[in-house]
Amino acid sequence: MDIQVLEGALVEVPTADVTGMARRAFGEFVGPGGELASYAFGWSTGSDPHVARLSVGIGAGNPGGGTFHAVIFANEGGHAFSLVDEPFERVPQGGPDLTAHQSRAHEDLPFVWWVTDRVMRHDRRAWWMRHWLLGTTCIQTAETFARREPVLLISHDADDGIWQLIGATAADGSTGKVRHLHHAVDEDASLIDVLDLPPGSSALREDVGRPWTSAD
Repeated sequence: MDIQVLEGALVEVPTADVTGMARRAFGEFVGPGGELASYAFGWSTGSDPHVARLSVGIGAGNPGGGTFHAVIFANEGGHAFSLVDEPFERVPQGGPDLTAHQSRAHEDLPFVWWVTDRVMRHDRRAWWMRHWLLGTTCIQTAETFARREPVLLISHDADDGIWQLIGATAADGSTGKVRHLHHAVDEDASLIDVLDLPPGSSALREDVGRPWTSAD
């Protein structure tokens, strides 16, 4: 099935208390039959509990058009969605803001959830947000943790699901630093391209800005 998830702008601003970053990612969806939708999702580092926000708009200018709003939260090792009344973002393909009740009664709600699933699967910023939601941990070498070296090898262990971030210096288990994976991406956004590595896979690159290739 031929679909397109087109990443748009990423807006990043410090949170009101300056303890983290508030991020909002925008994009467009094109379905196999030319169906259009716009979306926005966002999260704020430092917030507790970890809950993200989502808006999906369809049918701009049409009687049945509207913008659906939801929260995204961790659930049983994955993520889940719940419709809400409070609007999050205005998006180009959207129409009037729908309440949770109106959204549940809308005939196109299954299409909206289908769009949402594809966005979470294909938008790289959604991978970043998902690791934040789930609190994914990683082990970094001391050199990459201190930012003395860039991450050149990243792996996702098949047995325990641990992510490892390694630079030019070989990994030394006695000096590895455990932290949340999303913090490493906060510091080096070029890691975003490999945040969907399946367990048992790894990727490497020659330097920052160079393409990632499979290390398997």
